[in-house]
Amino acid sequence: MEKNTNKFKLGVVLTIAVIAGALEFIFHQQFAAQAIITVLGSILALIMTVDMIKVLRSGKFGVDLLAITAVVATLAVGQYWAALIVLLMLTGGDTLEDFAATKANSELKALISNTPKDAHLVNNDKVSDIDVDDVKIDDTLLVKPGELVPVDGIIIEGDSEVNEASLTGESRPVSKNVGDSLMSGSVNGDNSITMKATSLAKDSQYQEIIKLVKQSEERPAHFVRMADRYAVPFTLLAYVIAGISYFVTKDPVRIAQVLVVASPCPLILAAPISLISGMSRSSRNGIIVKTGTTIEKLAKIKSIAFDKTGTITSGKLKVDGIINDSELSDEELYALAASIEQESNHILARSLVEYVGSDHLKKADDVNEITAQGVSGIVDGQTIKVGKLEFVDANKKDFDAQKTAIHISINDKYAGSILFTDQIRPEAKETIDELKRLGVDNVIMLTGDHDSVAQKVAKETDITQVYSECLPQDKIDVLDNVKKDEKPIAMVGDGVNDAPSLVIADVGIAMGASGATAASESADAVIVRDDLNKVVTAVKISKDTMRISKEAVLIGIFICIGLMIIAAFGLIPTIIGAMFQEVVDTVTILYALRARSDRK
Repeated sequence: MEKNTNKFKLGVVLTIAVIAGALEFIFHQQFAAQAIITVLGSILALIMTVDMIKVLRSGKFGVDLLAITAVVATLAVGQYWAALIVLLMLTGGDTLEDFAATKANSELKALISNTPKDAHLVNNDKVSDIDVDDVKIDDTLLVKPGELVPVDGIIIEGDSEVNEASLTGESRPVSKNVGDSLMSGSVNGDNSITMKATSLAKDSQYQEIIKLVKQSEERPAHFVRMADRYAVPFTLLAYVIAGISYFVTKDPVRIAQVLVVASPCPLILAAPISLISGMSRSSRNGIIVKTGTTIEKLAKIKSIAFDKTGTITSGKLKVDGIINDSELSDEELYALAASIEQESNHILARSLVEYVGSDHLKKADDVNEITAQGVSGIVDGQTIKVGKLEFVDANKKDFDAQKTAIHISINDKYAGSILFTDQIRPEAKETIDELKRLGVDNVIMLTGDHDSVAQKVAKETDITQVYSECLPQDKIDVLDNVKKDEKPIAMVGDGVNDAPSLVIADVGIAMGASGATAASESADAVIVRDDLNKVVTAVKISKDTMRISKEAVLIGIFICIGLMIIAAFGLIPTIIGAMFQEVVDTVTILYALRARSDRK
């Protein structure tokens, strides 16, 4: 609605310009032209003043105050064409701002417009079209060439090249074969593929990103509100220069000449447009940033904390053996543990269920997951607990934790432990080294895993501070106790147990590629591509965005001050000064839009 209003105002001003121009230059009716511009210009200025008062009442500074004052001043001294140009530039500037914001936000908007709507259900070799919201887990779906993947799933027949650019930022198509996962919203290539749905439409990766995008549009940036306040001293400076010029010359025209070049655009437009541009650029690189404030803080971070499992490590743990202290076979014990874990989103649970296979899972009742502890439930009438050793058997203390492990008890009796291999991400060390080169000197690892496992991972990735066997509250305590001169601090995690830490940190970054909903919703930024190095990308984009924002502000301010001083000596006629105002606006906006482009 506001964008349409700005276009309407611009249209009115252009109409006035055409009519007044015809009256004065064709029909030589100067008085009529002046009257039309004065009356209609005054009405427009009054409407804008009312809008500005509403802004003031909301607690923000009226950013158009200088321009409106310039209109009044030029009309008062009979410089009606200068007044019309100021009105034209003011309404045109608002429309240009709308265009800039729309252009900068285009990648985010593209996600929403490409939401999958239909799916091809395969049932007894028959294909029928259904609404994507009617797709059920384990449904068999056909994806035709060039179509959007409707929900998250796994390929069960066929192979193709899939474009995941709108989700991950990776422009090159990815080869997908039987057994490979598919993300909703990605675009199938030239071959038909058959897939099995692994999530409902509302829980799909694509819908999670849509939700994050909408949050990013709705939440304002703190830096923009600060920019509003910068306009106060700038406005006062303009009035002082205009007042001194009038006091010396006693010429009221000098007031108009100074005010028409005093554009508030550098203060008001540079920050929001550059931040929106930075958010758009982040999205294009596979990082959803929810607010401009996040970019401001990321540009200044001095410390960063990482979760281990699924963050520093690849998130693709593999079962590496079992210690069986029960009367069951290894296969039976595996199946019991996996049956309890099948609804959990924890990385160890996902790895175990995948290892056992869905055909061997049993029905579990009364399942209860306790964050950072484990899962309990009933299978075949027996109470099964799977998780940390103290959760399944508080009395057992002699487990040698040389590998990542989960433990099992049956009817409160220790039954065994399942061991996992934990692969460090190949990009982990490079990521941490690059963060240190960017000035993030304090790097911390927070993990619920045993200390021996955590120390091994930390040594291989050059992390010096390690806090192991942490519960969610322990992680919060570590973040709270970071020294003031080592803040802001960012936290990177992927699991449910990381959600409180992501909220407490100055910047919470979720590795959301695996669909860790709780972590993603709690975070300030979400990395939708499974690449830890995107943390470095996010910091670089933030630093670049804030640099461009400040440069745009300073460039605009210095140009305006220079023009005001020149105008104070009567060297810039009002009509030329009015044109200069929009030149400053355009330069500032275009410079701020540089934050949208990737740097090599």
